[in-house]
Amino acid sequence: METPIDILREDYKQTMLDIDTVDADPFRQFGHWLHQAYDAGIEEPDAMALATATPGGQPSCRIVLLRGASGGGFTFYTNFQSRKGEELQHNPHGSLLFFWPQLERQIRIEGRIEQVTEAESDAYFATRPRGSQLGAWASPQSQAIQDRAELDRRLQEAAQRFPDEVARPAHWGGYRLIPHHFEFWQGRESRLHDRIRYNRVAVGEWAIKRLAP
Repeated sequence: METPIDILREDYKQTMLDIDTVDADPFRQFGHWLHQAYDAGIEEPDAMALATATPGGQPSCRIVLLRGASGGGFTFYTNFQSRKGEELQHNPHGSLLFFWPQLERQIRIEGRIEQVTEAESDAYFATRPRGSQLGAWASPQSQAIQDRAELDRRLQEAAQRFPDEVARPAHWGGYRLIPHHFEFWQGRESRLHDRIRYNRVAVGEWAIKRLAP
């Protein structure tokens, strides 16, 4: 039996998005919107849905945190042996989704994903709280474990192994999504939303189109 869902219908009326006023560079347009999300007090505006897929096309999706954004791409960190890491090893393509309902906005980004340099991973790992550093050693991410006690035991073992500075595990580090496609979505009345798409046609060159909602 289908689970009943209370449907709340709201018209989006805050603002508009026009092809004549968006930035010619999608990275700058993203930066404008991200800063506006921070200024609006949105909780964790850097949270993004990351979708990956197996070589056979089975997708999976989860929330990760953006840890770097520049003209080179969008960076996040994880365990290379996790499900996402295993999928990226065989199918190095993915997509990101940012959703900020308070601003009636979302951004979709698609591209190729590659590992960042070891130096970048080392530098970011050094900024993490000690507990998070130890957690990277303790958790065999995405693998089945017997119970919570096993995880707690592994954490204690990691703490004993690293009484002072915690080294970065070789199986943990960063990925960077290098985009070839952006879509900026602004909610509008009557579900006639504004959608602006950027497709990369050459290095530093983007074709910009308006899409039907």
